[in-house]
Amino acid sequence: MANYSFRASYGGGGGFSLFPPVIKALLITNVVVFVLQYVFLGFLTIGGVSVQRFVMAYFALQPLETGMFYPWQLISYQFMHGGLWHLFFNMLALWMFGSELESIWGSRRFLTFYLLAGIGAGLAQIAVTSFFPSYGGPTVGASGAIQGVMIAFGFMFPDRPILMFPIFFPIPAKIFVLLWIGIDIVSGLMGSDGVAHFAHLGGALTGYLLLRFGDQVGIFGFFDKIRDMLSGGGGGRKVFGTKRKIYDIREADSYGSAEKPEIGVSSWFRAKTSSDGNRTITQEDIDAILDKIAKTGYASLSEEEKRILMEASKKL
Repeated sequence: MANYSFRASYGGGGGFSLFPPVIKALLITNVVVFVLQYVFLGFLTIGGVSVQRFVMAYFALQPLETGMFYPWQLISYQFMHGGLWHLFFNMLALWMFGSELESIWGSRRFLTFYLLAGIGAGLAQIAVTSFFPSYGGPTVGASGAIQGVMIAFGFMFPDRPILMFPIFFPIPAKIFVLLWIGIDIVSGLMGSDGVAHFAHLGGALTGYLLLRFGDQVGIFGFFDKIRDMLSGGGGGRKVFGTKRKIYDIREADSYGSAEKPEIGVSSWFRAKTSSDGNRTITQEDIDAILDKIAKTGYASLSEEEKRILMEASKKL
């Protein structure tokens, strides 16, 4: 598996966290939806029909031939689950594979990637059920989006050892991801077992395409522009190897009081270090740090490397 280094988006992360904001929000939202769906709505009825049935009909992903498909289901189905264990394993995988990605990419980039992978998974499921009705039925779960996240993790950290059910010994992330995809392919071709294997594969394929071509075709820039329009702001920042706004980072007692005059648009920034005063930190320096993370993990960074990465995430 080639190592596509999906470069960091400094502007949403603010450093590394065990529970970065989007991961935390996704975990909480999925749990809340599950509790509402099965604990509260399960006991409510309308005209003798459980409210939960209405929720499944209008918010789970429905096949086209049912006439019950609505566009919003491509988002809503990602936050619904079929049982406690379904929810638990999905949220565990989301946290395991997504936390480090969000910390490196930034929250906005990660959320866009996650939702688009889930939409791609949903479209794949709709396509398959249109040609093979036996695979039909309502689809729920974050598994497709998480498959996209797993693909990204495998490309960014190919040699990171992974230990996860049902494999009880550590294997490199790239092998783990390939095995998981292989299981979905075989299971999907063998017949319907109640699991949306082709949705998983659609999420994985979408994740790969976003990694490989997302910036080239301007997908993330498009969503940045929409965000800026909705927020009334302007000038979404391009990331991952493209140009970005640069600030002169000056050391101060409080970073909040440090001046940050814009000095131009380039792929480098100036940072003050304790060893040699002001020196230029190039994009190559940042990329080298990210490559080191990919190979040996964040914990292997020196204090100076961590400081540089933290400064970049806070100031760019």
